[in-house]
Amino acid sequence: MAGFQHSIRKEVSVTGVGLHTGLDCTAIFKPADVNSGIRFIRTDLEDFPPVLSDIDHVVDISRGTTIAQNGHQVHTVEHILAAVSGLGIDNLLVELSAKEPPVMDGSAKPFVEVLLEAGLAEQSAERKVLVIDKTVSYSDPGKNIDMHVIPSEAFRITFMMDYHHLTRNGTQTMSVYSMEEDFVKRIAPARTFCLFSEVEQLKDQDLAKGGSLENALVFVDRPIEPGEIDHLKQLFNIKGEVIPGDDGILKGQILRFENEAVRHKILDLIGDLALLGMPIQGHVVATRSGHASNVELVKRLKQVYGRRLQRKRVQSASAKIKFDVRAISDILPHRYPFLLVDRVLDVEPGERIRAVKNVTINEELFQGHFPDRPILPGVLILEALAQAGGFMLLNTVPDPNTKLIYFTAIDKARFRRPVVPGDQLVLEVELIKIRLNTCKLAGKALVDGELAAEAEMMAMIADREE
Repeated sequence: MAGFQHSIRKEVSVTGVGLHTGLDCTAIFKPADVNSGIRFIRTDLEDFPPVLSDIDHVVDISRGTTIAQNGHQVHTVEHILAAVSGLGIDNLLVELSAKEPPVMDGSAKPFVEVLLEAGLAEQSAERKVLVIDKTVSYSDPGKNIDMHVIPSEAFRITFMMDYHHLTRNGTQTMSVYSMEEDFVKRIAPARTFCLFSEVEQLKDQDLAKGGSLENALVFVDRPIEPGEIDHLKQLFNIKGEVIPGDDGILKGQILRFENEAVRHKILDLIGDLALLGMPIQGHVVATRSGHASNVELVKRLKQVYGRRLQRKRVQSASAKIKFDVRAISDILPHRYPFLLVDRVLDVEPGERIRAVKNVTINEELFQGHFPDRPILPGVLILEALAQAGGFMLLNTVPDPNTKLIYFTAIDKARFRRPVVPGDQLVLEVELIKIRLNTCKLAGKALVDGELAAEAEMMAMIADREE
């Protein structure tokens, strides 16, 4: 699964209506640099704000997956993400003229076709893959949902859906063992669907404004009462007959596959798994899952494999970063006179960092802090350690310029010797534990190999407010 990263060769586009918002939208797919991931850009908003497709940016899972960054939302991203992931594309810009991509025919096929028309371009950076070596599970007993990701020699999916109240197409199972062989022809064409009993509810929730019987399958799951068909036609402005066909689908639409519903469930799962930001090598076994449970599974994967994900991301990024003061200023928000890290010596991604703070007599603080016997304040030593730790953490998240590190606690702080002008502080910070966006770090400040100060720190990673 590894090899090299891929983008596309040229710009391509599609135009249509958003499934839930009903807004007309043009989606333009553009090549992107290595290690940049999949970004959506809202061209309908001032300054064209980007939204990185990432599990931390999921804000809603109502009949689709919605992501947001700095308050700017992009709705129903799963079909595009499935197309991108299914084709093995790692880096892509998706410009949208509205907040929801076009639904097209309800499948990923139109997106796959234009991306293949653009052509895949191999890039210079190695593709990072998360190898699953221990089972990760998520379950919701109340909804009979079970999901497991188990070790495997390749990425595979087995999915079982069970709509027991359907007379036809109710229970379906399918496995995909090779994305390269199966995705384009067997998964991408599968269309989105809903139940007849859900249609009115979707409208009441102000959803499916762009939905029609041309871009979604509607399975009849209960007897149709007199007058309901006319009401449905009025809701969706449908012309002509809408009576169910032999497969129990409104308007007698022809299934592309006998088990099209479970294939679309797999398509949605592939799109939601892409929010991890990295393909996985593992076998996903899912029973009755939907967007909400898919997202919870991805969160579990990030929780269990967080350090490994961070390590791989920084390994990808570190090849193009020089850790001098200019590179530090690109990541940390601090500026003179409060930028207290002069150089990063080395980083073990997601593990530890070594950095340097040079203490000189020219620093203004020495005019007032023990001027007859200059000494660096202990709180500034702790601040230097915090900045070094913040640099390490910001380099282990996607799009670090959109994040800030807030330190929430300091514990076990000890000062072992004074630090004076002419000293060089070597700052060593180690990541002890990370849980979601909260981190625990241990730091030591040394002068000539002798311990000057040490402390444990708690920090949280938060979105930077514009």
